[in-house]
Amino acid sequence: MAMFRKHFVWLSVFGLLLTACASPASPGADGRLQVVSTVSPLTNIVYNIGGDRIALRGIVPEGVNSHTFEPVPSDAVRLAQADLVFMNGLNLELPSLKLAEANLKEGAEIVLLGELTIPPEAYVYDFSFPIEAGNPNPHLWTNPIYALKYAEIVRDKLIERQPDNADYFQANYDAFAARIEALDNAIEAATASIPDNNRKLLTYHDSFAYFAPRYGYTVIGAIQPADFSEPSAREVASLIEQLRAEAVPAIFGSEVFPSPVLDQIGREAGVAYVDTLRDDDLPGEPGDADHSYFGLMVYDLRIMAGALGGDPALMDRVDTANIPGADTAVSQEQ
Repeated sequence: MAMFRKHFVWLSVFGLLLTACASPASPGADGRLQVVSTVSPLTNIVYNIGGDRIALRGIVPEGVNSHTFEPVPSDAVRLAQADLVFMNGLNLELPSLKLAEANLKEGAEIVLLGELTIPPEAYVYDFSFPIEAGNPNPHLWTNPIYALKYAEIVRDKLIERQPDNADYFQANYDAFAARIEALDNAIEAATASIPDNNRKLLTYHDSFAYFAPRYGYTVIGAIQPADFSEPSAREVASLIEQLRAEAVPAIFGSEVFPSPVLDQIGREAGVAYVDTLRDDDLPGEPGDADHSYFGLMVYDLRIMAGALGGDPALMDRVDTANIPGADTAVSQEQ
């Protein structure tokens, strides 16, 4: 039965592709570059550079575990129509990457932003991403300087494809870069307001491995093991002991993936459990001023600073709006 379902799905994909290729109403009729991306922060970065000059679709719905996301047949259609496919890489979206490679049209390109941003020697392996598993921590976007590099790569790829819109893409990038500088400065200020001994992160999932060293935090652990199972009783006891020894004021869970285990650890260690952090789920709704990459970073830093004894109001100086305006033109699969 499982084999039958697998064959049925891929036959369905093939049929959808034939229909999409034959349809005169398929995307691209308006002359805009057809662009597909994956997780929400990445999709939003692409939107901030491409704006209304591209037709952009993100295939990983918000609120979905991006590490375990499996594309559906309709995603094959989107990927087959794309001129550019932007993915994070670093093994984050392997099923989507394989589907894109199998359906890429002639002249289209897959761009793996992570691999173009840092060299292999800079990859981080940690609690959630042990080196023996071979998958580096992929969350580069939580470091705003890496997010700016993503935007630079996107700009260059879009200009290469649409030189007539080069000035527009460059202007959006320049505004994005200025906003990143303001964000970086605000994070530094908010971090400086946190007592030195409190700048420690224990999270549900280690999404801050590239963020922490830039701003002087120490990631002391993550609850979610590499296989996305629950931690063992021994691991839980070890974390409780570590938290008591280090006197950390708060630990952080995910708004998208509540963790009863993390709640238990917090209660037994006598520390606050804050379960509202996000790593790839933008705050608000499409069209809201904070539904953006900038909004995501400001949202998380306000939570971190407040829970760790700092001043979250220092993040209020950051403009969280998208550079081209509201992102209601972006389609994010649901």
